[in-house]
Amino acid sequence: MKASYINDLEAWKSEFSFYIPITIRFSETDMFGHVNNVSPFIYFEEARIAYMRSCGLFTDLKGNEGIPVVADLHCDYHKPLYFGDSVQLFVKTDEVGNSSFDLHYMALNQHGDICLTGRGRLVYVNATTGQPIPLDEESKEKLLGD
Repeated sequence: MKASYINDLEAWKSEFSFYIPITIRFSETDMFGHVNNVSPFIYFEEARIAYMRSCGLFTDLKGNEGIPVVADLHCDYHKPLYFGDSVQLFVKTDEVGNSSFDLHYMALNQHGDICLTGRGRLVYVNATTGQPIPLDEESKEKLLGD
C-alpha cells in the first residue's frame, strides 16, 4: 500500500484510537456495485466532526469569530467497499500548526482490511473575513491530546 503521507504503515496504523462505525448504504454505491468515489469524502466529514467533538472542539460555532474550513482533502482507495459492508472510520491528528491542522483517516472493513486512507488540512479562519487566524493553545493541546 502506497500513500505519500504514510512512512511506516504499522506505526501509522497504531496511532489511531478514535473511530466511528459506518454501514455502506445502497445510495453510496455506483452502477458497478461498489462505493462511489465521492462517498469516502462524506465518511471523512462525518468522522472528522465526531472526532473534533470528542476533543471538545468546535462544538458550537454560532457567534464564534473563527471556524475550521477544509483546505485540502485527499483519499487513497486500497480495496473496494460494497453495499452492506461495515466500516470502522478512524481519525487522528497528525500535525498542528499556527492556524491549521492535519488529520489522517483510515477505513477498515469488517475483515480488518484497510480499504481507504486519507489526509486533509483544516484552516481556522475568521468567519467574516475568511482570513486565517491562530488556533489558541487550548485547542492545539486538545488536538494533540488524542
